[in-house]
Amino acid sequence: MSVLQIVGGVIIFVACFLIIILSLAQSKKTQDMGSALSGQANDSFFGKSGKGSSREDALASLTKIMAVIFFVGTLLLNTLMAYGL
Repeated sequence: MSVLQIVGGVIIFVACFLIIILSLAQSKKTQDMGSALSGQANDSFFGKSGKGSSREDALASLTKIMAVIFFVGTLLLNTLMAYGL
């Protein structure tokens, strides 16, 4: 294994680990059936009312960025291994 393959593997591992952590840190987007039947929905028709969604937005965007890094890193590492670099 070359140094590039080892570095690529570490980057993929870190991206995978961060995707798991960021996904677990996000709040649920759906509500259970009990709150729907009792009328306790706290989201309006046009989205969340008021502020407070900046943390959720940041976590969602970081998760997307990590997913792109994971996808591109996997493709690059596979290409490196195919050409024997």
